[in-house]
Amino acid sequence: MVQLCVNGARGGADGAVVPLSPEAVAESAAAAVAAGATDVHVHPKTPCGRDTLSPRVLAATLGAIRARVPAPVPVGVTTGAWAEPDPAARVARIRSWSVLPDHASVNWHEPGAEEVAAALIARGVAVEAGVWSGTDGAARFLRSPLGPEVLRVLAEVTDTDPATARDSAHALLSGLGAAHGRPVLLHGEDGGAWPVLRLAGRVGLATRIGLEDTLCLPDGGRAASNAELVTAGVREWAAARREHG
Repeated sequence: MVQLCVNGARGGADGAVVPLSPEAVAESAAAAVAAGATDVHVHPKTPCGRDTLSPRVLAATLGAIRARVPAPVPVGVTTGAWAEPDPAARVARIRSWSVLPDHASVNWHEPGAEEVAAALIARGVAVEAGVWSGTDGAARFLRSPLGPEVLRVLAEVTDTDPATARDSAHALLSGLGAAHGRPVLLHGEDGGAWPVLRLAGRVGLATRIGLEDTLCLPDGGRAASNAELVTAGVREWAAARREHG
């Protein structure tokens, strides 16, 4: 599986290539799915470009994507604390959603992660457990009674140094151990995005790529679109897998 991470917390300062409006997100997602992405992860944005859990914005974003991206490609959203810092307010937002995503990511190192995950599960939304390197997320997740219920683990390598990101990824995977038997999606960010994606290919793990994780192609050139990143990501993952095999 290669998941598309459409935009992340990036905004207008990152350039016009980053899609922000529901219509731009949907167009970008459709092109990336045509290029080989099999799952979509998006950060719905307010008109001023800030991440939000607003039911109105969520409904507009999901509706636009689903009108352009054919089923059964799943569409998921973030529940990052930066979008709603108060855990109780985050749970209230989830309970107010009128249109539901297929899945939502919950960063396990953030305050209120258990309550947010439980609220999603209660609404029938699958949970992606975000476990970041450099945090206590892995230890918290392994202690969680909800661990066996999540859809998968998003193992996120926050080390952006291309020289050390692979080592950080190995350490993160080691810390996760059996991860409650759940599938693991391994990915990096910025300078670590491509080294970690190739490692995912070598060890046979799902991965993701898109403008949330990097603005650059493997050769260092600036990406023109999410579709271009997905095309490169599918190629790089498959090549790494073949080399390992």
